[in-house]
Amino acid sequence: MPAWFAWALMSAVFAAFTAIFAKVGLAGIDPDMATLVRVVIITGVLAVFVAVTGKWGNPAMFTPRNWIFLTLSALATGASWVCYFRALQIGDASKVAPVDKFSLVLVAVFAVLFLGERPAPREWLGIALVAAGVMVLSLRR
Repeated sequence: MPAWFAWALMSAVFAAFTAIFAKVGLAGIDPDMATLVRVVIITGVLAVFVAVTGKWGNPAMFTPRNWIFLTLSALATGASWVCYFRALQIGDASKVAPVDKFSLVLVAVFAVLFLGERPAPREWLGIALVAAGVMVLSLRR
C-alpha cells in the first residue's frame, strides 16, 4: 500500500468522524459560531503539533505564490466548512456527507482543467461512479 493511500484513508476515516461529531455538536447552536470554535481548536492543535515535531519554520521564507495559493486554499476551506456545518445542522449526516464528497468529482475535473492531470479511463469510470453514488444517496424518496 503506497504511503499516500494510507494517509488518504486515514483522512477519510477522520472526515467521517467529523460529520458525526459535528452533527451532534451542532445541536442548538449557531453553525457559524461552531465553525469558529472548530477553527480555533484546530489552530491550537496544529501549532502544538508543528512545534513538537520540529517543523516550525519562518513563514517569511514563503514565496508570494505560496502565500497567494495558501490564502486561496484557506478561504475555500473556510467557505466549505461554513456551508458544510449549515448543511449538517439542517440535513441528515448520511445525506450531507456524500454530497460533500462530490468534491472528489470536482477535484478530478479541476485537476484536468487547471493542473493538466489526465486520469486514465478506469479512473474516470470510478469518478463517474462516485458522481452516480452521490446522486443516489442524496435523492429523496
